[in-house]
Amino acid sequence: MTISDSDSKDHNQPAVTPVEAYQQATLAIRSGYQRTHEAEHSEAMFLTSSYVFDNAELAAKHFSNELQGNVYSRYTNPTVRAFEDRLAAMEGGEQAVATSSGMAATLSIVMSLLQSGDHILCSKDVFGSTRVMLNNYIVKFGVQVSYVSLTDLDAWQQGIQPNTKMLFCETPSNPMSEIADLEALAALSKKAGALFVVDNCFCTPVLQKPLQWGADIVVHSATKYLDGQGRCLGGAVVGNSELMEKVVGFLRAAGPTMSPFNAWVFLKGLETLRIRMQAHSANAAELAAWLNNHPKVTKVFYAGLEDHPGHSLAKKQQSDFGGVLSFAVAGGREQAWKVIDNTRMLSLTANLGDTKTTIVHPATTTHGRLSDEERQQAGIGENLIRIAVGLEDIIDIKNDLQLGLDLI
Repeated sequence: MTISDSDSKDHNQPAVTPVEAYQQATLAIRSGYQRTHEAEHSEAMFLTSSYVFDNAELAAKHFSNELQGNVYSRYTNPTVRAFEDRLAAMEGGEQAVATSSGMAATLSIVMSLLQSGDHILCSKDVFGSTRVMLNNYIVKFGVQVSYVSLTDLDAWQQGIQPNTKMLFCETPSNPMSEIADLEALAALSKKAGALFVVDNCFCTPVLQKPLQWGADIVVHSATKYLDGQGRCLGGAVVGNSELMEKVVGFLRAAGPTMSPFNAWVFLKGLETLRIRMQAHSANAAELAAWLNNHPKVTKVFYAGLEDHPGHSLAKKQQSDFGGVLSFAVAGGREQAWKVIDNTRMLSLTANLGDTKTTIVHPATTTHGRLSDEERQQAGIGENLIRIAVGLEDIIDIKNDLQLGLDLI
């Protein structure tokens, strides 16, 4: 992959610099796109369902993959490809594959890389919909699923079976901010001959690069921070080209692909991702410290706090601690709902990664479809509130939360 230098003196023969020579902030803005003959500055949006060939022979060669190029926008589109190439460069992966949502990304991994009789070993505190998909649907196809504590390496080791083909986790976890030891889990998966998949939604490649720690595949809900403004649904899978071609094959057949318009929005989102993640992290760190000293708060779950059990590991694996935290209030569901209902600025929505701060009650929303036992195993109590800290002034975020905390 190369990047055209628009400041070259000879614009007809632009200088080409290898991607590896650029820092990530530059990759987020300059990688993954080659201008068309129209010489546009911003990336073009290709809103087309199909492509025209000069003759029947060329069409046949494209459809048979003898020639690489655009065939049908269900699986090849220039705008989507630009987003894929840019994200792959930022994650340090060979190839990225864009999907219609984050859950479609996870589904595509499982459907393309596993088969009946295989076993997935998954951390208990993944996104609620991930557990629902695995428990209610994937098992119907003969894939076995079991769960272990994200931070218990002995449990991971003991949970690996002869037919284990995939280890799956998200770190930091949702909503408890637990931290996985990526290097150790990568070693376990390699020894077992299994793939190691990491959901990197909370950190993004700006704060954490799981592939560098030995992961085989990174999965994203682009809906969250990669967009950053709550506009579009999308997902992505990143890994080596051999694995990603299998994922592409599933998308080509099943069709859970990203739309060109959404891909263009995500391309623009990636350009500001670095500065947004820094600002999210700074606001979250200050809010976590404030909540940690609040008399109505019994516990704060944020790896940026020094007393968090995963603090040292997060410092090792991440460049910052991210924008999502949870906290437990004194009482139960009634008190948690009272805090949420009496805020005036914060958005009550399950989405995260937005410029607007969002607040939610995980036990009855994001993780509401889990059983009581599953929520208990994940540490999700009725008094737990999750905050995805946005980019408003931190004083206003604190003041808005105080409105609700004053009433319990």
